[in-house]
Amino acid sequence: MGKTANKLANKLAEQTAYQGEDLRWAAVQQRDGGADDVFWYSVRSTGVYCRPSCGARPALRKNVAFYDSREAAEQAGFRPCMRCKPEQPPLAERQAAVVARACRLIDEADAETALDLDSLATAVGVSRFHFHRMFKAVTGITPKAYANAQRARRMQAGLAQQATVTDAMYAAGFNSSGRFYAQSPAVLGMTPTAFRAGGRGAQIRFAIGACSLGAILVASTEQGICAILMDDDPDVLVRDLQDRFPKAELIGAEPEFEQVVSRVVGLVERPELGLDLPLDVRGTAFQQRVWQVLRGIPAGRTVSYAELAQLVGSPNGARAVAGACAANALAVAIPCHRVVRNDGSISGYRWGVDRKAALLDREAKQ
Repeated sequence: MGKTANKLANKLAEQTAYQGEDLRWAAVQQRDGGADDVFWYSVRSTGVYCRPSCGARPALRKNVAFYDSREAAEQAGFRPCMRCKPEQPPLAERQAAVVARACRLIDEADAETALDLDSLATAVGVSRFHFHRMFKAVTGITPKAYANAQRARRMQAGLAQQATVTDAMYAAGFNSSGRFYAQSPAVLGMTPTAFRAGGRGAQIRFAIGACSLGAILVASTEQGICAILMDDDPDVLVRDLQDRFPKAELIGAEPEFEQVVSRVVGLVERPELGLDLPLDVRGTAFQQRVWQVLRGIPAGRTVSYAELAQLVGSPNGARAVAGACAANALAVAIPCHRVVRNDGSISGYRWGVDRKAALLDREAKQ
């Protein structure tokens, strides 16, 4: 009942915000997307009706009339605009549906015959360029990155569940070992056998430093930085890394790697500077999408879990988004600390609420 009341209140607020022809005309001139589905307008000289956000050439005010519903505009004798398609769902919903269809095609494709950009665009009925731009706008990642993340997920699931690496290869959708082993290092960060064995044979370099927020551990594979962990106790950080890769060869205290730690510490102290080191980011396709969007949120800004879910293209996925934030192992580099509750208050943080508050306060002052 509370949610229904809120929706009604929001709808009423929207309608009130666009009451009166002067306010509606101003919204049309500004192509205000917030007015879409609140009112529609017709253009007498063209015989069509449009959404307020329509990108068509501006009409003369004397030719414009406003309506509270599509039906009213059509009953007045106007036909839907071919550009903004007001009789169809909003553009964001149509694009989300196209991208969801493309994701299903990628998910169902055999790993050996993964669909290329042209094939995907043709399958969903849009141009190659428009599809690529739309996919990235909705998901935060490119179609190729999504496909790679799905292959990684299938590989990881197969290696964890199947009796042998060969069984995992077929479970992941590969028909030949050549392609499987060629792609494995890029998506797993190590060979399939090493991944299956908890990192046996893989080399992970790490070092522990100190920053204003306590102890910090930085670890890296050949692919890039795979972990940035923070705690008051350095021993806790080492145990966390060992739990992640119990059979990997952990190499510590190399002088050259200390420079990498210094650069990461610099990121913690001044997040607005960014980090130009490669990252070895591992997670499910959805987690990858969330983390990619998070990296686009600048220092000094915050978003709620609901807003982040909208940016990711999953409006009802606030809980899943929160789970992806909790699974992030790259503190500050993937800035999940910039996600707050809907009321702006600070919520849980993998490395402690106090650290989250300190980071946000620091960024707000820079």
